[in-house]
Amino acid sequence: MTNPFLHLRQDFTASLVVFLVALPLCVGVAVASGVPAELGLVTGIVGGIVTGLMRGSSLQVSGPAAGLTVLVFEAVHQFGLPVLGVIVLASGVLQMAMGALRLGRWFRAISVSVVEGMLAGIGLVLIAGQLYPALAAEAPGSGPGKIAGLPGALADALADTDALASLAVGAGTIAVLVLWRFAPAPVRAVPGPLAAVGLATLAAAALGLPVATVEVQGLLGSVQPPPLSAFGELAGIGVLGTVVAFTLIASAESLFSAAAVDRLHDGPRTEYDKELAAQGAGNTICGLLGALPMTAVIVRSAANVQAGARTKASRVLHGVWLLLFAALLPDVLGYIPIPALAGILVYSGAKLIPVRALAALWRESRGEALILVVTAVSIVVVSMFEGVLIGLAMAIAKTAWEASHVRLEFVDKGAGPVEAYLSGNATFLRLPKILDSLEALPKDRPVRLDLSGLHHLDHACRTALESWAERHSSAGTEPVRLTAAR
Repeated sequence: MTNPFLHLRQDFTASLVVFLVALPLCVGVAVASGVPAELGLVTGIVGGIVTGLMRGSSLQVSGPAAGLTVLVFEAVHQFGLPVLGVIVLASGVLQMAMGALRLGRWFRAISVSVVEGMLAGIGLVLIAGQLYPALAAEAPGSGPGKIAGLPGALADALADTDALASLAVGAGTIAVLVLWRFAPAPVRAVPGPLAAVGLATLAAAALGLPVATVEVQGLLGSVQPPPLSAFGELAGIGVLGTVVAFTLIASAESLFSAAAVDRLHDGPRTEYDKELAAQGAGNTICGLLGALPMTAVIVRSAANVQAGARTKASRVLHGVWLLLFAALLPDVLGYIPIPALAGILVYSGAKLIPVRALAALWRESRGEALILVVTAVSIVVVSMFEGVLIGLAMAIAKTAWEASHVRLEFVDKGAGPVEAYLSGNATFLRLPKILDSLEALPKDRPVRLDLSGLHHLDHACRTALESWAERHSSAGTEPVRLTAAR
């Protein structure tokens, strides 16, 4: 039997690193989502202690994710904080059901272009939205409004001393994050996000900068389970659509993250169905507590692996450290400048935009690159849910079009019948082109139509080809000879 304490030293050290990475991200995601900062810590605690104990991916770490910030903000703004708990709870139950039905592995079949486009769209909206807190300004409600309003917000900030101080804190936070990898190795032992927020907090306090800080309510004061009356909102189409969006996006992000984490270590591979069930259990509890939804987070997971974690103990311990911090030191949150958290999320949003991957994809498959771009733009212009649906529809249409590729060749030796060879996949999508080519043949020449090269012939095509053969034969020429498909 394996000694459960064999790797305790490595896991203990890794848990501290993950805790220091997760702390500012949990707070930042909560503030950007329009909910109390403590609720981000609650989700991090549940992700560490509850989901961390369950089977699935041993080294993957869960918590509130920047990728869901935009969707959560929209849900809170439209339906209210009590209904958010109901939405998260329903999403968790759906995830557990999908895990029980062994649907986890099917998420790997979702078009990578759609997923990357989804993340890119989230990144763009996140950047545009978080630049406003950095400028001490109020953000417009819509994605296009956020982007269109940025020049005006920047111009107003340049004429306002308080706004300039806020902008300086946000820009300084981003600068620390970008340059942190160039710091000496002993200094880099402190995670970049923690260092950036810590330095911004010290600078704001030491210089007495007039910047907004996080409002603190206390852990117990922030946790508000949804009332029974809020569950009636599940009858609304808008709430149900949000539940589906939460479920699909959180599940896809978690399972794609699991695949990425598996490439970082040589330990046990992810059991996708069990990981999906574990994410569902965590979201169910987060919903009951009225907290944010959770996903597996690649930033924390990569930090966990790179810090030398060997078992799930590291992620469970990181949840314990978050719990102790939230219980013993909640007032520390009140010193954190909001523009510093905005800077962290702007940096996180930029990392969601796959610039290099898009360039490579454009060279390999312009169709896939177009799907990525359209998905991202649709999320910015319309909304998260509709944008993802548009991307999925484009991916399905592209696959259907490619699957229906068919080739029609004619051999006409000048005498005797015209020989026509049809190969590939003959579906209704290409039927007009096939019929146009056949109907252009001379009416007074016999035709031999060879269908043996077809891999697939759907009912619509078969019926249309037989009708064309009858019409061509009725002109008084030799009947069309059909060689059946395989």
